[in-house]
Formats: sequence, structure tokens, C-alpha cells
Amino acid sequence: MKIAFIGLGNMGGPMALNLHKAGHEVQAFDLSKPACDKLAADGVAIAASATAAAQGAEAIVTMLPASHHVEALFLGSNGQPGLLAHITKGALVIDSSTIAAATSQKVAQAAQAQGVDFIDAPVSGGTGGAIAGTLTFMVGGAAAALERARPLLEKMGASIFHAGSVGAGQTAKICNNMLLGILMAGTSEAIALGVANGLDPKVLSEIMRRSSGGNWALEKYNPFPGVHENAPASKGYAGGFGTDLMLKDLGLAQENAIATKSSTPLGGLARAIYAAHSMAGHGGEDFSSVIKMVQKG
Repeated sequence: MKIAFIGLGNMGGPMALNLHKAGHEVQAFDLSKPACDKLAADGVAIAASATAAAQGAEAIVTMLPASHHVEALFLGSNGQPGLLAHITKGALVIDSSTIAAATSQKVAQAAQAQGVDFIDAPVSGGTGGAIAGTLTFMVGGAAAALERARPLLEKMGASIFHAGSVGAGQTAKICNNMLLGILMAGTSEAIALGVANGLDPKVLSEIMRRSSGGNWALEKYNPFPGVHENAPASKGYAGGFGTDLMLKDLGLAQENAIATKSSTPLGGLARAIYAAHSMAGHGGEDFSSVIKMVQKG
């Protein structure tokens, strides 16, 4: 299949590479030249622009930072037409960005008017999952569109869930990431408290992992350096899922909570914690660096 892949960051780059390795004809693009160069070194074709990548593509996969990036790409901005004006009728758009459900619905409506199928398919699993092709996809959209996308999603992920109509994937994702932000902050506090009392962080983490406090951070993404060799914490908190991206997702969760009059006190507290951490200069570091806020010294 001829695929356009737009957005080649820590997540998008490995996802595009997995589609390329699966034998698909991938035309990739990102505004970042280093991101393009990195993927080109792995043999993936790089297009001159997003529009060029989408020319004749049967499927367009996007992995962008925020709602306004997705809306500007597909619908246009500053009087310039968006990508939907250049996509072949009958093509399929798979947006794996984490954005507001309302934005997904807006873009999907415009895509439908152009004769283009659209699904929102945000992911979970981190950069490790993106590289290994074991991501979890949370899909919103028509069942028929999901079935069209499934052969591609299966090359990038291990689990695919149909959450509901367009936007439902985004809602599931912000619920997941709100919980993730909360549990990472709590895990960081627990480890920091143990270390302050002289405990070995590896031993304490294993005790909690096998006890009632066990969670994904303790299992695969420990925030303390040296506990998990491949976790961002052991690499200077580089790569991974940035603090500012977590802050953005927690903001989306709070916006949704306000709109639905839902009570999310821990989600609101987590957003305040990551906002303070970002303001302290850690916005570009992996979100597990939040442990720095509670470490002695």
C-alpha cells in the first residue's frame, strides 16, 4: 500500500519505519530536518512536503503534537487550503495524534465531505512500544474504516480497541494518560520516600511491583535512574514522552471534565504538578523526570 506518514518524532518515526519494514511504500515528512534525515538513513523515502507525501496515497497516517497542528494540516490556515484538498477521494486518514475529541470530529466531518474516511487512533505504549511495534491503538470511527486500517495498525501495534465513533479514541486516550500522569507522580513520591530512608531503589521498586502498589511505571518505566536500563530515566530523561506533552494531555482531560461536569480532583492535581515541573525547566524531559520534584537534594 502507498502510505503517507506525517510527523516523525519519537513515536511517529519508529511507526513509519515499521510500515516501511512491512513492505509498504512509505512517503514520510516532518518539519524537522533531523527527524527526516534519521528516517532516511533507515531507507524510508522522504517527501518534500506533506502535500507531496499525500499525492496518490491510499492511506495517510499522522502523528502530530496537538489539536491545532492537526486542524491546520488538514483544514488549512492563513487562507491556505489544507491537506484534505490534495488527498485522493476514497483514501483513508489515520490520525494517531493525541488531541481533543472535538478536533477529530471536526476534521472527520470535513474528510467525509471530501469522500475520505477518517479514524482517530491515538496510541499507548511509549517509544519502546513504537520501536517494537507493540503499541495499543484506541480507535474512534466507523467499523468499516477500522477494518480498512487494521492491516496497517497491526504492523505498528499489538492491541487494537474500537472505542466507538469518531472522537472516542481520543477520549479513551486522555482517560488513560490522566491515570498515567497520576500513577507516575505517585510512584515517584513512593520511591523518593524509600530512598530518603536509605532503601535501594531497585529493591524497593521490585517489592512494590510484586505487591499491591504494582503498576506500569514500576513494571517498565521506572522514574529512578538505573532501575530500568532502557527507560528514559537511565538516559538522562531524554526521549520518551515529554513533560510538556503529558501536561498537554492532562489539560485535555481537564477541559473534558469541565465540559461533562465530571469530578477529577487527582487529574487536576497531577496537571498542577506537571505544570510546576515544566515551569522549573523540565518541559523537554521525559515525564518520569517528575521524580526530581520530590527527591531530597
